[in-house]
Amino acid sequence: PSDVANYDYKLKYPLEDERYHELGEEARVWWVCHDEATAFDNDMVEELSDSLDILLVFAGLFSAVLSTFVAQTSQSLSQDYTQLSASYLSELTILVRANMNRTAISNIPLTSTTFSPALTDLWVNGLWFTSLTIALSVALFAVLAKQWLRQYTSIITGGTRERALIRQFHFDGLKKWHVHSLIGMLPILLHLGLILFLVGLVISRQPSFHFSMFSAPTGQPLQTCSTMSISCLADCV
Repeated sequence: PSDVANYDYKLKYPLEDERYHELGEEARVWWVCHDEATAFDNDMVEELSDSLDILLVFAGLFSAVLSTFVAQTSQSLSQDYTQLSASYLSELTILVRANMNRTAISNIPLTSTTFSPALTDLWVNGLWFTSLTIALSVALFAVLAKQWLRQYTSIITGGTRERALIRQFHFDGLKKWHVHSLIGMLPILLHLGLILFLVGLVISRQPSFHFSMFSAPTGQPLQTCSTMSISCLADCV
């Protein structure tokens, strides 16, 4: 009986409105509109919030794991000064021995100070940095969306007619800014980041991987990956 009363508004609001006051401030139609809108909003917000909670957990774990990989692989983009010091010591030892043996030092190879990261390292770091950027962006958008939903379901003061109009204004804002579409795009972005991470993982496990298709300057992979990530985020926004 209680469930029937919740949906049978003639039983829930038995008092009829006065004639010519059917759209007054406290008319029955606004109470009915408020009840229907509240039920609809609660279901919608609960569904979206559950999806955002799952995305936040996955994005947080994925970012933590990916940060560990990036912290290790990013070292390959700069020169290893420990190895350089060892090379200088080895060269110094050879020079001392050559001097003791009165050997010409002109034939002794000098340690090269130039450094150029391997193309594989550039691609792996480019893919993983792009993946990390996507994961953090998804987490940021998810937090903003949850704040928006919390504001959407905040308590509205005033008469029933005023509350109905304010609620409709909030709902129109959700449609205007395509909040549903943006939230729906977040899993796709997270999947894209995961794919980029897996591609980089395969490349890092295959040191002999050849990039004959990408005969570009060494800085091009990082620039290409960064451009792809910015383009994806711009399309979503």
